Amino acid sequence: MPKLWNATIETHRSAVRTAILDATAALVAGHGLASVTMSQIAQTAGIGRATLYKYFPDVDAILSAWHERQIQAHLEELARVRDRTSGPARQLEAVLEAYALMSHFGHGGADAARLHQGEHVGRAQQHLMEFVTDLLREGAEAGVFRSDVAPVELSGYCLHALEAAGGLRSRDAVHRLVNLTLTGLQPPPPPAGVAGTRRPGTSG
Repeated sequence: MPKLWNATIETHRSAVRTAILDATAALVAGHGLASVTMSQIAQTAGIGRATLYKYFPDVDAILSAWHERQIQAHLEELARVRDRTSGPARQLEAVLEAYALMSHFGHGGADAARLHQGEHVGRAQQHLMEFVTDLLREGAEAGVFRSDVAPVELSGYCLHALEAAGGLRSRDAVHRLVNLTLTGLQPPPPPAGVAGTRRPGTSG
């Protein structure tokens, strides 16, 4: 089969798959996860049910693919947030603020918890952990974040703390949570009497 023909087929399949996931996103936003059906998805996507079943065996498979795409979009947005700022302190603050808002506006409930059990979620969480860890490591080396705790531990602390944003009632509350989390990352004060803390005029 000619390469051009193969490319055309793949382009068509990709377009149909995108239409299916876009339709799913619209239905979830308008009616919630539990109310989405194969018939609704097919109708909203403008395809027949038979075509839909060629791409996905059931609603759960579609929701999982939609959720994976959503998570990937969030990771890409966090990378863009980092790249729009400079310096590890400002970068981490911007990234954590964006992540907290994603948690705040995310879909909750038992159906959402079921989606979060997929393998793609574990991969995304590992990627996110490494992403934040790198920022914390850079900040510790620059002296803006504490270095007495391993960056990977601090990363877990930040991400678990900001999951609480999902239960907050306002953006202001989310912002306060982010500030509180950032406060815990500050370098501890040096012990009294260490080098660099002598009073002016005293000798070593």
